[in-house]
Amino acid sequence: MQQILIIDDERAIRKTLSEILGYEGFKVDEAADGEEGWKLFCATTYDAVLCDIKMPKIDGLEFLSRATEKNPDVPVIMISGHGTIETAVDAVKKGAYDYVAKPPDLNRLLITIRNAVDKNSLAKETKVLKRKVNRVQEIIGESEPILRIKDTIDKVAPTDARVLITGENGAGKELVARWLHEKSNRSNGPLVEVNCAAIPSELIESELFGHEKGSFTSAIKQRIGKFEQASGGTLFLDEIGDMSLSAQAKVLRALQEGKITRVGADKEIAVDVRVIAATNKDLLKETEAKNFRLDLYHRLGVILIHVPSLNNRKDDIPLLVNKFLADIAEDYGQAKKSIDPAAMVALQQHNWTGNIRELRNVVERLIILSGKLITAEDVKNFVLPG
Repeated sequence: MQQILIIDDERAIRKTLSEILGYEGFKVDEAADGEEGWKLFCATTYDAVLCDIKMPKIDGLEFLSRATEKNPDVPVIMISGHGTIETAVDAVKKGAYDYVAKPPDLNRLLITIRNAVDKNSLAKETKVLKRKVNRVQEIIGESEPILRIKDTIDKVAPTDARVLITGENGAGKELVARWLHEKSNRSNGPLVEVNCAAIPSELIESELFGHEKGSFTSAIKQRIGKFEQASGGTLFLDEIGDMSLSAQAKVLRALQEGKITRVGADKEIAVDVRVIAATNKDLLKETEAKNFRLDLYHRLGVILIHVPSLNNRKDDIPLLVNKFLADIAEDYGQAKKSIDPAAMVALQQHNWTGNIRELRNVVERLIILSGKLITAEDVKNFVLPG
């Protein structure tokens, strides 16, 4: 439910507007002066604010100045029975969404509020989408293994050396691959990801190298493979330990010669690709079991980066939790919640079998189910319910 804050020292005005907006489906908070309104504004994320100009303690223009500095996305609509054209112009110059004179035309006021709320919702959605599309998440942590990984990335990224990233599921292997691309000379080129475990073995060759029309029963048109799509950039082969042996042989040839051949074609196509691979398996053991080619292992593993499990870097958990609290609150359009020190200790003592991915899910669960302060009791109830 969309939430509106009404700040006005006239009780009758507040009650009338509150009843009308409540009838229209809004949740409404009221404040009798600017100081009370400011406390509510700091504690809650509103979709719009209706604010009188002439008020005790903090007047409307002072509140507007503070509000636009703290959260410029929240539209503030100024209302006043003492206004002039100059006052209205001054309010809009200071960031007000609109100015409405008292007594307000209720139809016009409702239209203004709905437009303001819609604009606020659109701004939130745009901000979230931009962050999801453009942002490469930071590698969070100050533990010795993470500092070593960051140093390795800085040294290796500007080269074209192939990198093999190992580590448990959810530990952050994909993030390391993204930063290797982001800091490379190929960062303006594409980063193409392939989850080798998610593609059936009979389709992996077509996915990687493409195919010609009619090369097999369902090949109704030509397909460009991931190697060609990544030319000039980086190809990230995630869970490469699950790739079929026949596909491994073709990947090895592509790495050796810098050329690929589409399924059903004779022509070779030159590709300029840097390959980064990742796996949660011990590939040396897989080679002993004849599930993975030893020559491909050596081709891929020019640089080896091991991403530690979260259980091996628990000192980083407070940094990760605070980062997730901020990011998730921004995604939800809410104020960031605080976490009690005892709750943080409880999180550090937990056995994180799902690593960073599990921790983020747990933080999101705590944000949804806890109060304004996340407590150790919340961790006990919601991290391991039952």
